[in-house]
Amino acid sequence: MSVQDKPTSLDEALTQAFGASLGELYAQAHSPSASAALTRAMELRSFLALAEEQVVRVRDRVHAATAADRDLGELSAEALRMDAQWMEAALSGRDGYVAALGELLRTMPAPGSRPERPVQLTQPKLTTMLPPAPAPARAGAVRARQP
Repeated sequence: MSVQDKPTSLDEALTQAFGASLGELYAQAHSPSASAALTRAMELRSFLALAEEQVVRVRDRVHAATAADRDLGELSAEALRMDAQWMEAALSGRDGYVAALGELLRTMPAPGSRPERPVQLTQPKLTTMLPPAPAPARAGAVRARQP
């Protein structure tokens, strides 16, 4: 199963934001005319799919190790500590991708809207030449020493 086929927690938000199915969005993202927002969104979605898969794997491993029908002698505090560290890392990655993708979806322009050109402020230009300022009266003069 490819990353594109793995479900994520933000798939519905992506399809609503871009108005197409995930397959169509991935195809559009690989075209040269794809918007930067779509390309980034689909890259983040791929990373999110991998991170969420890791969370599920660790969760399932912990559930299997602590199942009610499991022999208590098989429980390992060290293995559970390691799984807790893996879970913390996987959740941290997932949370980062969710935040980045959520921010991208909140800040991207509405579909079909053209990005506005930045306002360009022009500075007034002087059209007349002013004569140079007069030099101070004692410019370049050497001061006499006082006894």
